[in-house]
This record gives sequence, structure tokens and C-alpha cells, in this order.
Amino acid sequence: MLEAAVACLAEHGWSGSTVTVVAERAGVSRGAAQHHFPTREDLFTAAVEHVAEKRSGALRAVTRSLPPPGSVARTWAVVEELVDLYTGPLFRAALQLWVAASNEEELRRRVVAIEARVGRETHRMAVELLGADEGRPGVRETVQGLLDMARGLGLANLLTDDKPRRDRVVEQWARVLDEVLAPEA
Repeated sequence: MLEAAVACLAEHGWSGSTVTVVAERAGVSRGAAQHHFPTREDLFTAAVEHVAEKRSGALRAVTRSLPPPGSVARTWAVVEELVDLYTGPLFRAALQLWVAASNEEELRRRVVAIEARVGRETHRMAVELLGADEGRPGVRETVQGLLDMARGLGLANLLTDDKPRRDRVVEQWARVLDEVLAPEA
């Protein structure tokens, strides 16, 4: 059900993603869907949680294939992976929920709480992957700027896939991070 809800959000947006549409896609009856998720908000809040877990899992999986810590190649790979996290279908689905939540108070309350937790976890993982020392001035803000930039590229990707420009931005951010994160002499 949750996979179907995420797929429907990514493909049809909030207005086109009803419990009936999701149930159909999942191959279950509407009644079965409502047995597990009594309201549309319950279903899509659970889908947000699911998306958040998948996004975190995808980022954790990256750690196994990264170049060694402290290398320029690792910084570039981490930036690229973070940007990929925000340009894929999971982010597209999450974004549809954000838009819907901006107009629906109950959904907003749920989405804000989940996204705050996901944001903290993503920041923590970015710091870990980069080997960043947030005790140094400007490091925390630079890592957060990286995540904000990645989210912005994800938004831009909704309308057009400008991969060559995105690749140049990733390369520049990796250079900026290498400068900011370099050990003090």
C-alpha cells in the first residue's frame, strides 16, 4: 500500500491520489485499504514516513561504496548522492505531500514533524559522510547550505532535467566543501 501511495503521489500529485486510486494500484479493495488507513491523511502520512525511511536507507547504503574519507573524490561522491536523493521519485512524492500540507492543517502538522526528523537525520548523515567537524565556524552552515542546494536542484528537476548544469553545480559545491572542511593548518 505504501509503495503504491508513493508511486501515485509522484505520478498524479495529491489531487489525483485518492485512497481508491492507491488501493487499485496496490491490488487491494478500498475497504482493505481503509481498514489499515482509516483516512486519506493516515495513508499519506504513513507514506511520508515510508518515504523518509527509504530516503535515509538510500543514504546509509551509499556509505559502502564511497571513496576513502578525506579524499576529493569522496566529497564529490557525497554531494552527488545527496543531490540524487532530492532529484528522484521519493523526493517528488514527498514534495507532493508538502504542497498538499500547505493547505491542510492536519496533514501539515504531521508532515512538519516527520520532515523535521528527516531533516535532522539527513544533516547528521551528511556530516558523518563528509567527516565534517561542526565545531569549526561555518561548517554546520555550509553542510546545511549543501542540503538546501540539493533540495533546490530537486525542485528545478521537476520541470526540466538539466543534468549538465546540475553536474557543474555538484562539482562546485564539492570544491567549496573541500575548502571549508580542510583541516586547519
